[in-house]
Amino acid sequence: MGDTNNNNNNNNVNLPPGFRFYPTDEELVVHFLHRKASLLPCHPDVIPDLDLYPFDPWQLQGRALEEGNQWYYYSRRTQNRISNNGYWMPMGMDEQVVTSSSNKRVGMKKYYVFHIGEAPHGNKTNWIMQEYRLSDSSSSSSSRSSSKRKSHPKSEHSRWVICRVYERDEDDDEDGDGTELSCLDEVFLSLDDLDELLKLNVISEVAIAIEFYCIASKAIEVGHYMK
Repeated sequence: MGDTNNNNNNNNVNLPPGFRFYPTDEELVVHFLHRKASLLPCHPDVIPDLDLYPFDPWQLQGRALEEGNQWYYYSRRTQNRISNNGYWMPMGMDEQVVTSSSNKRVGMKKYYVFHIGEAPHGNKTNWIMQEYRLSDSSSSSSSRSSSKRKSHPKSEHSRWVICRVYERDEDDDEDGDGTELSCLDEVFLSLDDLDELLKLNVISEVAIAIEFYCIASKAIEVGHYMK
């Protein structure tokens, strides 16, 4: 993996003037991640290697490729997603990345939400990470291709991922790449608030029951008085 400190001053973190970086999921997996795992050259070589997890998402500026309010970088897939001030919590189910021409699965995409504090009681933020990895078949193909070039273990190349990080606007129904969130995404984003909603519903039901009891008691008292 490349040295993080070197990436801070690396010119390939920024795009040349006039260029914009808005890749689709398919392009990220096929053109960038697959070639990275296969030890093939990628032009333009603009996405840096970064050990994500020591950094909080707001520390990515100057370290990852920035385009608008999004940051891109290669990293190694790991179970340790704890940063200096928080952790990334997985959200929802994995989504398939398929080719537009043949609908063939080439990768998988996983969503994470950044929480400040210690797991599992951290406070949810609006920072979202999309982690792209190769599908099993693509990973095996990449490993076979790379083994012909260098004798590295299979895991060295199959563990590469591409991450896209952005901060979601609370008043915006779109995600960081300008596309609307699906109903499932909206549900998964609000799962952390489910316990609070359930508590509020219970409190509301109890309050209604108490109010009904008071009204009924008062009606009984008035009935006795009228007699």
